[in-house]
Amino acid sequence: MKRAISLATVLLSAALSVDIGHAQTGRPGVEKLYILNCGEGVAGDISRWSPGVNEGKSMDFVDNCYLIRHAQGWFLWDTGIADAVAAMPAGLAPADPKATHWRRPKTLAAQLDELGVKPADLKGMAVSHTHPDHVGNVEMFPATMLYVQKAEYEWPAANNQPRFKPEHPVTKLEGDHDVFGDGSVTILSTPGHTPGHQSLLVKLPKTGAVILSGDAVHFKANWDNRGVPSMNVNKDQTLASMQKLSEMLTREKAQLWINHDKAQRDTLKMSPMFYD
Repeated sequence: MKRAISLATVLLSAALSVDIGHAQTGRPGVEKLYILNCGEGVAGDISRWSPGVNEGKSMDFVDNCYLIRHAQGWFLWDTGIADAVAAMPAGLAPADPKATHWRRPKTLAAQLDELGVKPADLKGMAVSHTHPDHVGNVEMFPATMLYVQKAEYEWPAANNQPRFKPEHPVTKLEGDHDVFGDGSVTILSTPGHTPGHQSLLVKLPKTGAVILSGDAVHFKANWDNRGVPSMNVNKDQTLASMQKLSEMLTREKAQLWINHDKAQRDTLKMSPMFYD
């Protein structure tokens, strides 16, 4: 009798373990998404991004970073203009007057501190690509796993210098990647702007699906007209990546959040407010 009870107890315990495990995997993965101010500036001539259109016209640009609270931990997407620019009274002027003159109204460090998040709290991070307005603060998180496309990681910088410190932990991707293994945060390979450019699909429990563009597109008119910036490394890849995003937006019934589009960002909630 004792043996029967013991066996029944073991079986019940095993069943409960399975149920609890199933319940855990069924939890909403992403809990919150914060939009951080990672730079503001003025683009001198937006025809750089849409050749043949708006010659000589300037436009206000913004630079967003995104902090994601997942059940498994914190994840940061892009790191913006270097925090050091916040101490420059005149901002960071570009060598090319047609490019963007950046300012840093708030540091990334201060915004994380406001949320009670320390650099060591991050479980992972990724950058859309390696242009300075997206990787300015990568080394604020020296021990955090960095997810980047292999093609981007191996793309030589000026004077053939590496784009990241060799000692920074990295996962080199070759295509799309499910960050947490539950489909809630997926890195999308969208090359063209740079060799290993990537975008991010985030599935929020209440807001729904959102695609963070990176620089696969720079502003709404650029997206609507499928404009390919003159500085992009590959026009065909750029157009294919835009098509990939378009199809995913339809399939996932997702919103497209365009990283540098000030008009759109002005309609969104900024940290410490969040989307869930």
